[in-house]
Amino acid sequence: MIRKERVVTMEGLRGGAGSVEIHHFLEGDELMGHATMFARVVVKPHSSVGWHQHVGNTEPYIIIKGEGVFIDNDGSRTTVHPGDVCMIEVGQCHSIENNTDEDMEMIALVLNDWNK
Repeated sequence: MIRKERVVTMEGLRGGAGSVEIHHFLEGDELMGHATMFARVVVKPHSSVGWHQHVGNTEPYIIIKGEGVFIDNDGSRTTVHPGDVCMIEVGQCHSIENNTDEDMEMIALVLNDWNK
């Protein structure tokens, strides 16, 4: 099967600022209950994904373009670049900001917790 990704633009995602494009690779039944999202996420300039908690799932993502600020569960802020992997464990909170004039892109995979 070949198909195009489905693109959704979100304003104020999870209480964040500005806009974020989610380019869904696989969705719903295609993820066979193992995950809820597999996508390329484009955080537009001066935009963010707001602070939120992962309940019942975990989210690794890798920065593939641009620069951002990852806000970890403990509130620490780390500048991230292409090749950096951010890992959010089950029950943890996080956020990410793009404070630059360029798009920041990442590949995100939200995996369901099978240990519950």
